[in-house]
Order: sequence, then C-alpha cells, then structure tokens
Amino acid sequence: MNPVTHGPQGSSGVGGSGQGGTPWLSLAWKCSTAAAAAAVVLSGAGLIVSGAPAAGSSLFAAAIVVAFFALSLIAGHFAGRRNPSGAIGVFAVVYVLKIVGFAALLLWLGRPAGIVGPWFGASGIVTVVVWQAVELFAFSRLRLQIFDDAPAEKEGPHA
Repeated sequence: MNPVTHGPQGSSGVGGSGQGGTPWLSLAWKCSTAAAAAAVVLSGAGLIVSGAPAAGSSLFAAAIVVAFFALSLIAGHFAGRRNPSGAIGVFAVVYVLKIVGFAALLLWLGRPAGIVGPWFGASGIVTVVVWQAVELFAFSRLRLQIFDDAPAEKEGPHA
C-alpha cells in the first residue's frame, strides 16, 4: 500500500486532518486576532499621543479593514463546504467585489468629522500588513487537496 495515495486504515485518497471542516474560519480567526492586537496597540498609542479622536480613528480604520478582509474568508468557508476546489475561485471574485466595495464605501462616507487622517491611514496600512502576513503564513501551512488522488479503476489487458 502506498502511504501517499492511501489515508488512514487503507482508505483511498489523501487523509484529512482535523475535524474535516473548511480551514477558512480558523484562518479568519487568526487574522482577526492579530489585526485586533495591532489595532489596540495603535489605538493606545493614538490615545497617548493625540487623544481620543486619534484612538477612535485607529480603531475605525482597523474595523473597516478586518470587515472587508474577513468577507472573503467567510465566503470561502461557505463555498468550500459545497465545493472545496471552488473556494479559490470564490476568493478571486470576492476580492474584486471587496476592492470595489471598499472604494465605494470610502467615497460615499467621505471623511467623517472627528477622523484624524494620519492615525486612520497608519492604522489601515498596519492592519492590512498584519492581516496579510498572518494570512500568508497560515495559508502556507494549509494542505488543500485540489485534485482527486484516488487511482482510476482500469479495465483491459494492462489493468
């Protein structure tokens, strides 16, 4: 028996790990936690250096980034439950929609009163960088089966 093509107890295909669910919610949780930690640090710095409006601006920017980035992972979770190999395609579509939606939201909101631009911008950038770093690291550790590794049943003289 080939251990690469046969899972535990001789089952065919690549054996799964964990509880068999999609990894996207776990990934969203890891990224959200890291982004929230960065937002709290920046918000605390903003509170100390520039006051409450800076802290609020920092938290608001982080909340917007987390909401928009989490959308694709949540969409991947729901798509991955029905069609695991289609989750990557859903990510691509949702990514485009996120960018358009994010731009539309910022244009529609304009600059709300009380937003401190430098703290809002810095927090947004730091949150994006932290989210992407954690997501890239965690995603690189995933082992996703894209193709069916089960050998096809052959008939004929070479079977």
